[in-house]
Amino acid sequence: MTVIIAFLANVLVAIAKTVAAVLTSSASMVAEAAHSWADAGNEVFLLVADRRAARPKDERHPLGFGRHAFVWSLVAAFGIFTAGAIVSIMHGVQQLTAAEPVRDPLIAYGVLAVAFLLEGASFVQAYTRSRALARRRGSSTWDFVLETSDTTLRAVFFEDGAALIGLVLAAGSIGLHQVTGQAVWDAVGSILVGVLLGIVAVMLIQRNMAFLVGTAVAPGVRARAGAALLASSQIERVTYLHLEYVGPNRLFVVAEVDLAGDEREHDVAARLREIERQLEAHDIVETAVLSLSVADEPSLRFDGEGAVR
Repeated sequence: MTVIIAFLANVLVAIAKTVAAVLTSSASMVAEAAHSWADAGNEVFLLVADRRAARPKDERHPLGFGRHAFVWSLVAAFGIFTAGAIVSIMHGVQQLTAAEPVRDPLIAYGVLAVAFLLEGASFVQAYTRSRALARRRGSSTWDFVLETSDTTLRAVFFEDGAALIGLVLAAGSIGLHQVTGQAVWDAVGSILVGVLLGIVAVMLIQRNMAFLVGTAVAPGVRARAGAALLASSQIERVTYLHLEYVGPNRLFVVAEVDLAGDEREHDVAARLREIERQLEAHDIVETAVLSLSVADEPSLRFDGEGAVR
């Protein structure tokens, strides 16, 4: 629902910016219009990502469909770069040599102000949620947003943040044009907005690629997972632990454990499967695979900072 609301808001803002760009002949407003249309298109990709990633796993996809979220979010990030950054920079460069004076700048300021309020409200929501989750995990908000596997949250956070900065750049460029009488400042504003979008796009592309090729979980997550295993009355030791993201907030868990007692092979296999099902009942565990430890393998220990020794 959040993504749908953001999409509708971006479409309305994009229409208003497009009309303002036509009425004012402002290159910065053209860049902002392209920015909002790109954001609206990206919301569609994010909605597709959420829907496809939510499908339950089947025999052909034993680890589920969660990685679809990373794929579609990667496509969305490319959308920011191509539809937003390139259009804004190219238009700005063209206007450097043929800059037109901005007509009726009050129209531009009015649209930018309304857009700032809407984008600001959306950013506050994303920031508040991110800060709350970061505090639960003992992390800073910035580190959490960069490291989280929740691609939608990260995309909305950066898109809204970039939108606010872009609005300030556009308003400042038009203001400099008014103060100096030099229309080139309006063209510079368009270029700056494009560079901003390019930076955000590269960051989002890198993070989604990292999750697609495999990235280590945060030390705190690893520590909590190891502690949860050791908290089971059926497990005496953990000698190997592998955690891999297979979707937003979805983990594939592989571990080697030493079970309490000395039962027959058949009974041990049944107990391992029982523990696996208990783990898979957890909200963030997609699939768990456990095997028995070798007696001479060293035990893993987990401290509060997430380090393993």
